[in-house]
Amino acid sequence: MLTSQEKPIPDKFPTSDTSLMMQISDKEFELIRTLVYDQFGINLTEQKRSLVVGRLQKYLKSAGFDSFRSYYNYLTSDPTTQSLTDLINKISTNYSFFYREKAHFDFFVQTALPETLKKLKSCNSNNLRIWTAGCSTGEEPYMLEMLMTHHLGLEYSAWDAGILATDISERVLNFARDGIYPEERTNQVPASLKQKYFTLAGDGSMAVVEKIKKGVTFRRLNLMNRTFPFKKPFQMIFCRNVMIYFDKPTRDELVKRFYSNLIPGGYLFVGHSETLGRDQNLFQYLMPATYMKI
Repeated sequence: MLTSQEKPIPDKFPTSDTSLMMQISDKEFELIRTLVYDQFGINLTEQKRSLVVGRLQKYLKSAGFDSFRSYYNYLTSDPTTQSLTDLINKISTNYSFFYREKAHFDFFVQTALPETLKKLKSCNSNNLRIWTAGCSTGEEPYMLEMLMTHHLGLEYSAWDAGILATDISERVLNFARDGIYPEERTNQVPASLKQKYFTLAGDGSMAVVEKIKKGVTFRRLNLMNRTFPFKKPFQMIFCRNVMIYFDKPTRDELVKRFYSNLIPGGYLFVGHSETLGRDQNLFQYLMPATYMKI
């Protein structure tokens, strides 16, 4: 489990020690690339070759593998899923901070949440369902829970509300469940929310208060599953800065599954460097990286 002071592995590695890297052949890289794509939908382009080597070489040496091919053989012969889980934990990039892409949170508070609550009240329902898919280290779902708690105030207890947060990496989910972050990751949080929903955890860290932690449920989920294990649709789905790792066919299929798991008029938020494309007819464009189910 990560400690509060550990940060996710950086996306790039120093190039000064490349001579010490374990070599990976074109064939070995293609085997691992295909395995990761088939299992997790992540498209490891040629530009990611050094990242793969940098993140795996230490483990391969310590575990006694003499080549990437022998490691691949181990992955494909392991009858459990643990070795694949360990693989994705090692190669996935996870970095986030609170209030990232502020425009989404402003829209959530000013438009999406009030409109959703209004619709639920009109049909005598108190079941507010929000899913953050690819939640990384938990900043996004905790931020949404803080904003929702603050908006509802004393009415919060009258709602069956909360956030489902999922990710493929058990490593980042463990970090998120702890709810302890380096202070710099909270710098963008408005002072009124920071004072109310964080406490000092020592060593310059900030801890999410228990009230907010209880409102977020963390679960491991592979977005490449053909179906999702949800009994009811959501009013909102956040999947931000996740689909940049997928190719277009994978993105298109995932968007269809999101569509199936949203109520009519439900909101889908993607990263600001992502788009659903102009050729899709499932969602109405509202603002950059923000859509509504048609």
